[in-house]
Order: sequence, then C-alpha cells, then structure tokens
Amino acid sequence: MSAFLLSVHVLAAILTIGPVAVAASMFPRFARLALAAPDDPRNVAVVRILHRITRVYTVIGVLVPVFGIATGASIGVLGDIWLIVSMILTAAAAALLIAFILPHQTRVVRTLDAGSDDVDEAVPDRIARRLGMLTGVFNLLWAIVVVLMIYRPGSTTGVGL
Repeated sequence: MSAFLLSVHVLAAILTIGPVAVAASMFPRFARLALAAPDDPRNVAVVRILHRITRVYTVIGVLVPVFGIATGASIGVLGDIWLIVSMILTAAAAALLIAFILPHQTRVVRTLDAGSDDVDEAVPDRIARRLGMLTGVFNLLWAIVVVLMIYRPGSTTGVGL
C-alpha cells in the first residue's frame, strides 16, 4: 500500500505542481508583453491560458499533500523533522500561491479585459515584477521540498544522511 500511495503522491506532484510552477513562471513575461500591447490578441490569449493553468492545477494540486500525508503515515515518518519542514514549506508555498500569485494574475487578466484605455502603465508593470519575485520564491520553496523528499535523513535508499 505504501508503494501505491508514494507513486500517486509523486505522480500528483509532477503532474500538478510542475504545470503550476511553469505557468506561474511564464506569466510575468507574457503579462508585460500583453500589457504593453493590449491590442495584440496572441499575448493576451497566452496570459489568459497561463492564468487558467495556474488556477486549475492549483485546485488539483491538493492531491499532493493529501497523498503525501497518507504516504508518511503508512511508512511511519510523520514525526520526522524533514517531513515536518517539508509540510511547513508546502503550506507556505500554497499560501503564497493562493494569497498573492493568483490574485495578482487575476488583476492582470482583469486589466487586460478592461481594455487599453484603463491601463495605468506603472501599476501593471509593478504587478508583473512582483509576480516574477513571488513566483521565484514559490519555485524555490518547491525546490527545497523536492530536495528534502529525495535527500531525507534516515533514508532507506542510502541517499540520505
């Protein structure tokens, strides 16, 4: 059962967190392009698609910690510090995504939907720069979690400490 839970956990992480990380990372660049030329339908469409990918895969990404906790419980490591730190970092990444990244993306999309007359150039540029920074922090948190999951103390694979 543990192998099944671990497999679902890893697959869910790859198939949900990966797209969120990539789409959220690409969003600021295309947001700047779309906001600079709101009449260009290509960049506006890319921004909308990247926002939708981020939003939809965030919801599906709930499977990752659910199966992670189930896996940790099945192999008896829920009290291990590496897992506790991983869960804290996962919660921080989720909070960053839900509280800041998605709302800023939504604001950019709404600005583009409002049309070029309502675009205050300074505000969207600040939002795009802030999104780049926030997404970088989000991805760094996930990178640390992945490292902790692979290089965990007490590993039975001989990889950890």
